[in-house]
Amino acid sequence: MSATSSSAKGRSSYSEDELPEFSPMTWKLQDIRAAIPARLFVRDTRRGLAWLAVDLVMAACCWKAALFIDPTFRSRAAAQYLSAPGAEVARWACWAVYWWFQGLIFTGIWVIGHECGHSAFSASQQVCNIVGFITHTALWTPYFSWKISHHRHHSNHASMERDEVYVPKTRSDLGIPQEGEGHIDYEEYLGDTPIYTLFMLVRQQVLAFPAYLLYNVSGQKHYPRFTNHFDPNSILFTKEQRNAVLISNAGIIAMVALVREASRIWGAAAVVKYYGIPWLCVTHWFIMITYLHHTDPALPHYRQPEWNFQRGAAATVDRDFLGWMGRFFLHDVAHYHVVHHFFPKMPFYHGAEATKYLREFIGDHYHYSNKPVFKALWDNYNDCQFVEDTGNVLFYRDRKGQAIMRPAATYRANVVSSTH
Repeated sequence: MSATSSSAKGRSSYSEDELPEFSPMTWKLQDIRAAIPARLFVRDTRRGLAWLAVDLVMAACCWKAALFIDPTFRSRAAAQYLSAPGAEVARWACWAVYWWFQGLIFTGIWVIGHECGHSAFSASQQVCNIVGFITHTALWTPYFSWKISHHRHHSNHASMERDEVYVPKTRSDLGIPQEGEGHIDYEEYLGDTPIYTLFMLVRQQVLAFPAYLLYNVSGQKHYPRFTNHFDPNSILFTKEQRNAVLISNAGIIAMVALVREASRIWGAAAVVKYYGIPWLCVTHWFIMITYLHHTDPALPHYRQPEWNFQRGAAATVDRDFLGWMGRFFLHDVAHYHVVHHFFPKMPFYHGAEATKYLREFIGDHYHYSNKPVFKALWDNYNDCQFVEDTGNVLFYRDRKGQAIMRPAATYRANVVSSTH
């Protein structure tokens, strides 16, 4: 099934009764796994290390090339051939190219750490933990702490009660009256100017991951205030996981010391240009990728008793993310994410082939979108506003209170059918 947000939007009138119906899958997880060849679950440590080496070499080459940007375009020759303003424009254009590609390369390194967190990098847990701790710490992610909460996300994906991230707001969360209680002016509750919406979207892309780590933003609403990934006594962790959280914290403290020392030696401006801005790109790409994986009007969310692991795994979408650059630099993390949610220990380099078998088996329950990802980001940010307070199979509604899918009659709550 293609994830889309346009099925019902082009009509001049809207009726819930005319929406396409959705029935959750009925297969067992072992049936789905049996459809995929066993060889695609094999983890190859040397292959994983080779990909990490490629990433590190590319990062070093980009870094080395960037060392020539300022001296080249601030030289007399550059000013002579390009003019002083032209040389300055060229200089910043080169920095933009560096930040684009180094940001993608850094994100690929982060993805390797993500593989380690799932034990998909190697059959050796020790190898996974060493590589994952180093790569994630270098990119300001508390490896063990995030690994723990991320595992809970994968264990409860698309569950309204237990998922860890991208849990939809409900109608009552936003203070919107129920349908049937009179006319509802959705513009009053959800209407924003395009410029404000853009500001909020940019804020999400820059700050969402640090805010999630520090304040549990987009996480479960029933968690205590000040829930975060750095408190070893947080509700996110068990007593047995306390030491792992402290080790993660020690890694982040070491990074603070390293960055301070680098700033003292080379200057804060240089650290920001060579390292800081590419790291901001990592947070942007990571949030954009994961947001678009789990946020789309065509994707269901579940309440008990309709949720199960395989239904939650199918409630994500593969996307053609930046074309060849997404496939190469980001290790297919966005292109083949659905199979990753079914089998998170499967190595990323088997994702493409495994997805063919998965798609053949689950059919219309497989979601794929080739919509340009920046357009998808804008559309879904506007079209995915809230879900209903009632019902066990739920779909996002947009700023007009409209959905593009509805549960089949068997799974439908007794809510008033709306017509706008």
